[in-house]
Amino acid sequence: MATTSITTGDTTASGTTDGRSLRAARTREAVVEALLSLNDEGNLRPTAREIADRAGVSLRSVYVHFEDLEDLFSAAAAKQFERLVTLYEPLPTDGPLPDRLDAFVSQRARIMEAAAPVRRAALLQEPFSPALAQVMALTRKAGRDEIERVFVTELERERGAAGERLRASLDVAAGPGTWETLRVHDGLSVEQARLVVTEMLTKLLASG
Repeated sequence: MATTSITTGDTTASGTTDGRSLRAARTREAVVEALLSLNDEGNLRPTAREIADRAGVSLRSVYVHFEDLEDLFSAAAAKQFERLVTLYEPLPTDGPLPDRLDAFVSQRARIMEAAAPVRRAALLQEPFSPALAQVMALTRKAGRDEIERVFVTELERERGAAGERLRASLDVAAGPGTWETLRVHDGLSVEQARLVVTEMLTKLLASG
């Protein structure tokens, strides 16, 4: 009987701990999703109260599960990065350049549209958050690596400083900063912006 009692007690304690851990994970996830949702709506610097209200948790819960807002913003950026990775599809690395360009720009447009709201918020916080800066650096590197793979044939024709200039030019032309300018400041549609980026890349690769 004593042995049974101890075993039952341990099981109950373990179940209680697991339940608390699960609730904590759900609360943390809800808070992160709340921040991303607010960013998507254009609220780039929501307060802790706004985040808590959107998540349906107490203000105290936000600070229980995150050390500070920087910690929360970093977690949200990491979550967004995970989501964007799922949008990437293998792109052709050989074959006609027009086909590779079309696949590359179409995917870039889709990803940059999805990432734009959270990216704007992340840029505001990046100078003050080493963790967030690291996530942003990984995102930028992923973009450069993709350019290297898709346009390897054209890039191999250029050596030394000329090759580095071409890489940098492609990175800027196909980057989120350019996309933001075309979509927000120039007021172009997604399709119009896609055509502009395609034209810029075509000219850069032709001159390389």
